[in-house]
Parts: sequence; C-alpha cells; structure tokens
Amino acid sequence: MSRNARAVVCRELNKPVVVETISVDPPRRGEVTVKIAACGVCHSDLSATNGTIALPPPLVLGHEASGEIVEVGEAVEGLAVGDRVVANWIHMCGRCRYCLGGRPVLCPEQAKALTTLPDGSCRTRDAAGRPLGVFSGCGVMAEYATLAAGNVVKIDARIPPESAALIGCAVTTGVGAVFNTARVEPGSAVAVFGCGGVGLNVVQGAALAGAARIIAVDTLGPKLELARRFGATDLVLVKPGEDATRELKKLTDGGPDYAFDCVGSGEIAALAYKAIRRGGKAIVVGVAPPAETTSVRAMTLVFEEKTLAGSYFGSCVPRIDFPRIASLYLAGRLRLDELVTRRYTVEEAPQAFADLAAGRNARGVIVFA
Repeated sequence: MSRNARAVVCRELNKPVVVETISVDPPRRGEVTVKIAACGVCHSDLSATNGTIALPPPLVLGHEASGEIVEVGEAVEGLAVGDRVVANWIHMCGRCRYCLGGRPVLCPEQAKALTTLPDGSCRTRDAAGRPLGVFSGCGVMAEYATLAAGNVVKIDARIPPESAALIGCAVTTGVGAVFNTARVEPGSAVAVFGCGGVGLNVVQGAALAGAARIIAVDTLGPKLELARRFGATDLVLVKPGEDATRELKKLTDGGPDYAFDCVGSGEIAALAYKAIRRGGKAIVVGVAPPAETTSVRAMTLVFEEKTLAGSYFGSCVPRIDFPRIASLYLAGRLRLDELVTRRYTVEEAPQAFADLAAGRNARGVIVFA
C-alpha cells in the first residue's frame, strides 16, 4: 500500500523549493522502503535547483539521509525490516570493470538512476497522481522513500540519525578524498580551499591521516573558525577572487604537498594546482558549473611532476567506507555531531536552502518526526 509523505520538491529551476504531500509506492522486487529520520541539505541538492546539475524538474530532492527500513520487496538479501540504513546515491551495477576493480563510483550504469530507480521508473507521485523524479535515484528529502536495495547501506544503530545521514555524502566525500584519492601521508602539508560541509571533512580527514600542517582557505571568517575546531592549524581569509598561493607557499616553505578544491570552481582548481609544491597533488572535489573550465601550465606537469586529479564521492566503496567511517565515529576519532549546525523541520526546508546558499551552516539537516 502506498504511503503519504511530506517531501521537499524542486518544481522550477531558480525558484524556492516547495514542501508538498506526495505518495510513495511500496517496494518492488529488489527494493526497500525506508522511513527517513534525517536528511542533510547538501550543495548538490541546491545545484539541482539552479541547473548546475542538470536534472529535469519536478524532482523530489535529497540524497544524504538515514532511516529505518519499514518494508522489503522480493529477492532482497542482507536487509530486513528494522535495519538502520544510510542512503547511497550512486547506482552501482556490480558487474562492470569499475565495480569489479574497486572503483564503483565510476560505474557507467549510474546514468540509469539519475532521476529514477535503476529500472527507469519512480515510486513517487504528487497529489494529482503525476510521477515525480527523484534526485540521484534517491529522493530521500521526504518522510518515506522507496529505493533500490543497492542504494542503502546498513549502519550501526548507535549513531544518531542526523550524524549517520552525513556519512551518505559530505563525510565520505571529504574524508574519502583524503584517504582514497590523495592518500595523504603523515607529516605532510595540506591546503583546503572552501570550508563548507565537504571541506570541513577534508580538514578532519587530513588531521586523522596525520598531516602536520592543515591550512584552511575561505572567504568567510566563521567558516575558518569552524575549520580550526576540526583540525586546521592555519587559517587564510581571502577576498572573493583573491590569489592565496603566495601565502600558502610562504606558510609551507614552497607549497603544500596536497591542495583540495572543495568549492567547485575552475578558478579555484587552477589556484590549488598553482599552490602545490613540486611533486604535489591538487584534488578537485567540488562540482563546478558545466560551462566552467580550468587551466594549468602544461610544462609543469612534466618538469614539476605535479598532479591535478578529481575525486568523485571520495573515490569510495560505500559498503566498505560507510561502516569504516561509522567505526571511526564510534571510536571518538571522527566528528559527526559537530558538523550539524542547525536542524530544520521539513516545513522549514525553504529556509534551509536559503541558509545553505548564504553559507550559514556547516551542515543543515532536516529532521523528520
């Protein structure tokens, strides 16, 4: 039987999100229905509302969530009613060279579940009975969501729902970029451009990896103070468009070993590459608008052996990395609770998106009663 659910929907690009009652159909074969407890308000959701991530509305937003399974479809193994889970927003076929090679975030099959479930259909309808797309195959900014079983990962029930939700995107993206993509070495120097939800997790990931110097770079003083709490050793406040590379080279005697662009800007990616020392690595984590480009001096790739690389979803394997991150949290080595700077009801979703756009939160989280 279908369930009614309050949900956050993008109806028109560049317009405020709306909150409406939708209908969520029960799971079919290979699917589960989850009662959502908490959903992070991520910059990717904002990007879907303004066309930076080009997905057609109407769209139920949300991809960073935790909850409890309330119904299981046929042929689902390893999951049961009552399990606490975190949404995994990338469809992974499990059969291609990328999945089998340990790089499932590059699975080409994920394109099958950008606004639908992997079979091309949706389990969500509006009050008039019209189908609604779901962001990244999830649409978990709602009281209930039906997802493919492969799009949920079981999580330790001891983790508070708001903190568990963040494992599904911000934490894994940031910490994974440090450990899986860059492979930051102990004693190294790290620069982090942009100290929002993802950037803060790059900072604490670098601290966990044993970096000796972690330099946070941002245009907002409060974001830098947050970065200090998560392990930054140095803070660099810049004006929009200002080149911080000279300051970074001064602080690190020639440039950091690693620099992370957590903003999503071709200009910032170029600055990150420019800042690193010979043999350094610049990692692009943020998603830039489709038309943006970046540039580097080609000869430096050879003569200085610099690297410019991307990191998608922390280069993670969700069924391995989600439980690892949960274990680090439970051991007191990774901060999740402190990332949540404000909680919202679902009716407050428009304000949550406005606060995100204004840079007011490390992470805002919608909590469902």
